[in-house]
Amino acid sequence: MQHLSGIDRARAALERGDRVPAGALSPAVAESWQRCRDLGLDPRATPQGSVIAFADVNRRRQANAALRRLALAEMQLLHTQIAGSNFMIALGDADGVVLDTISDQRFAESAAGRSIIPGSVWNESERGTNALGLAALRREPTAIYGREHYFSCHGHLSCMAAPILDAAGRTLGLLDASCSEEARQQHTHALVRMAAAQIENGLIFQERSRNFIFAFHPRMEFLDTLSAGLVAVSRDGEVLSLNRQGANLLAGLPTALGVHFDALFDAGFGSTMDGLLNGGVIRIRDRAGSGVFMVCRQIGRRSIAETRHPAGAQPALIGSPDAPDFVCDDPLLKRQMADLAEATALRMPVHITGETGTGKELMARHVHGLSGRKGEFVALNCGAVPEALFIAEIFGHERGAYTNARAEGAPGLARAADRGTLFLDEVADIPPAAQTALLRFLDSMEVRAVGGQKTHKVDVQIVSATNRNLEEMVAAREFRADLLYRLNAYTVRLPPLRSRSDFAMIVQHLMQKIAPGKAITDAAIARLSQRNWPGNIRELHSVLQRALVRRHLDFVDEASFADCEEVPHDSCDDCRDHPMSRHRCREIRSTFRASGANVSKTARLLGLSRTTVYKHVR
Repeated sequence: MQHLSGIDRARAALERGDRVPAGALSPAVAESWQRCRDLGLDPRATPQGSVIAFADVNRRRQANAALRRLALAEMQLLHTQIAGSNFMIALGDADGVVLDTISDQRFAESAAGRSIIPGSVWNESERGTNALGLAALRREPTAIYGREHYFSCHGHLSCMAAPILDAAGRTLGLLDASCSEEARQQHTHALVRMAAAQIENGLIFQERSRNFIFAFHPRMEFLDTLSAGLVAVSRDGEVLSLNRQGANLLAGLPTALGVHFDALFDAGFGSTMDGLLNGGVIRIRDRAGSGVFMVCRQIGRRSIAETRHPAGAQPALIGSPDAPDFVCDDPLLKRQMADLAEATALRMPVHITGETGTGKELMARHVHGLSGRKGEFVALNCGAVPEALFIAEIFGHERGAYTNARAEGAPGLARAADRGTLFLDEVADIPPAAQTALLRFLDSMEVRAVGGQKTHKVDVQIVSATNRNLEEMVAAREFRADLLYRLNAYTVRLPPLRSRSDFAMIVQHLMQKIAPGKAITDAAIARLSQRNWPGNIRELHSVLQRALVRRHLDFVDEASFADCEEVPHDSCDDCRDHPMSRHRCREIRSTFRASGANVSKTARLLGLSRTTVYKHVR
């Protein structure tokens, strides 16, 4: 037995009915196993756990409506963060009864997934040692990995659960993440703890929406994080709510609800309010003598109405009839756009460059609007069309022109865009053979379908876009120089978001589009402006949406972005927030660079389709 690990020796002893070796398990797991033994549970059996009636589940959901509303948003976010990892996220009430689940299909269809369903009861007395039941019992975050579960049939699962507590320290619910792997998912455990803390804080803001809420911490840089204490107080200074972090920071002081602010902090409620309502961060001492920084996070709905700025103070967007549906008050961008109308009047092809997420398609649609053309705006993602079908996609094909061709033929996108605009997105990915055909089309504006004899004259405004350097591709003989010169008759270079001088206007514009009527503070915009924004405006849009989902307030302040950490830039927008997908994405992007930015070669090297590669490198 000497070669066996601690958990192997412990399980062997458990299933033989022997005494479990000391030190083989954590104290919490060892104590749980002993309780299960005392109840006469057989670790080799399959537990027959209770499932309560659906009507009872609904009653429990209604009783926990505020918690459930906040938790479901967190669960969805948590699921996207660990998507593709065969996970299930579950919300339980204080009794360990599952209220809701969000899961990957594969896990949901497994034996474990079929047992973790709304109404299933996950207490220790029926299900043995498990994270959800143990977290409910201990009232602290708990992880049970693999064979630490009491019942051997759960030995392939890893589960992480965290209790959700109210301001009085009572358990309101439980958040659990389970995966069908025995590996220790430390990062997931951290995500679950953060999600539970976020829900607890959200409940304080929701339940105390008419009161002052202050954040405090010994270090100023932690005021915007989940490590900060939150205290809600009445207008008279009575402490109404205190989160777990706050209770820990004030350990040893009388933190029971109903005490006065002055019993916790020595600056006095009146003078503290004077400093906080001036909008700054103040430093005070608690009654134990420790210094903390404090900032006002919420004034309360009544005060908000009294201090709201007049609507006329908001920056105005460009308001002329041909103004784009996006902010463009940056001087550099305005100079580049100054002659766009004249360029379209002369039918000059317009080429748009810029990093991913900078709004190239929005700019292309603006060009179409400026042209005044009555035809359609037709877009083609050049990187998403198989090389063999590219020419047929643009110029169309006759009936039976090639294998798998449409029986009725197809007119092609160029003819569909007649008297309108043809937008060639990711133009750098046009196959070499198609570059020649496209050049001929740009010179003559005549279209001949694949397999056809007739030519059709069209009148099309050409707009192209890419986030790659076509000049470098021309030098490397990967893109035709004469085609580049035909496409870039008029070039608009979109600056990255991090260098835009109109950043604040962009944030306000997006906020009004996402959630009309909800305000965002200057401090929040200042915090956002400090980020690098590798995903540019697309990334900003996502961050604002997440903040609105998480905070449940009538405004967004800088605390809304406390958990929006910078992530490695070497991954695409879709994978950047998904830890499990990021590694594969980086491999694809690294191979793409090593291949000289050649999509086809990258696809061959990795055994992937060109479309898949394009999704990660665009």
